[in-house]
Amino acid sequence: MKVEESALHVQAGTPTPKPSPELISRLQRRRRPSRQGYVDGISGGDRIILAQAITLIESTRAEDIDLGQAILEACLPSTGNSIRVGVTGVPGVGKSSLIEALGLHLTQERREKVAVLAVDPSSQISGGSILGDKTRMEALAADEMAFIRPSPSGGSLGGVARRTRETMLLCEAAGYRNIIVETVGVGQSETAVRSMVDFFLLLMLAGAGDELQGVKRGVMEMADLVAINKADGSNLVRAEQARREFENALHFFPPSATGWMPRAVTCSALTRDGVPALWDAVIEHRQLLKDNGWFARVRQQQVRTWMYDIVELELRRRFRSHPAVREHLAEVEREVLEGRMSSSRAANRLLDFYRT
Repeated sequence: MKVEESALHVQAGTPTPKPSPELISRLQRRRRPSRQGYVDGISGGDRIILAQAITLIESTRAEDIDLGQAILEACLPSTGNSIRVGVTGVPGVGKSSLIEALGLHLTQERREKVAVLAVDPSSQISGGSILGDKTRMEALAADEMAFIRPSPSGGSLGGVARRTRETMLLCEAAGYRNIIVETVGVGQSETAVRSMVDFFLLLMLAGAGDELQGVKRGVMEMADLVAINKADGSNLVRAEQARREFENALHFFPPSATGWMPRAVTCSALTRDGVPALWDAVIEHRQLLKDNGWFARVRQQQVRTWMYDIVELELRRRFRSHPAVREHLAEVEREVLEGRMSSSRAANRLLDFYRT
């Protein structure tokens, strides 16, 4: 076995000492597994290998992208069998706390594995991200049947990480039959999460002002369930009142083509009241769509949407990295900012450079 020279520090003529078990273990961890090694580790439920494969998927290095996609394609036959749930809500609504309560309900009560893909917002200034979801879900993070993967959003439209969809598939191949995606928060771009999950959960609070006015209509229209969180203690009455208000509002939205009737419920991440019933609604929704044939249709729509989203992302990347575009971009921007060229003409000029 090849050992780092600096780790030995041997003198000439002296017997070569055997590397310590700790050094051997450290060097083995540094060695990248083969493609099949990744696939075998993922299918065997190895959380360390799964995390390493996700890192490849999220990487922007060409060699990592190629290997990550090869691993993903090898895992595809083992994907598609999970329940995918998206959770969104206003900041401070308790998304992480409720997701932890849901996760513990799945692992402890239902004895099912769960993967949580928690997306942290990236700074628009530094590009950095806190990635603190494991500290916010301490009990779930310590559960052997749970896998938590915090990922930076990277400014990605939709509040979800650039490779969240591929990460979801790898988790499915690793045997996680329940996938929960926590998004950054409610906003116009947050609706993108709807295109990658089976069930869309909107969390709200009672007693925080005019709740209905604070929710984008588009987000609420796509919600399969509205849950009023923190329905405990002195807030219980207000939570029930908010639930009735949301229940009434949901009746004014057009009915879903799937046949599912959205509803509003109350729950508490603190006491876990309402958490089992919340997950029962997820199961009921899945069974309904399975019975009427809509489940397969929705999944087909998802993979088609994913394909075109990737095309758009790749076209944007190729456009910005094109030598002629990079050469003239600053000049064209300056002319637009100084009012000497319209935005439309500038866009067409850049596209001409791209086509050359």
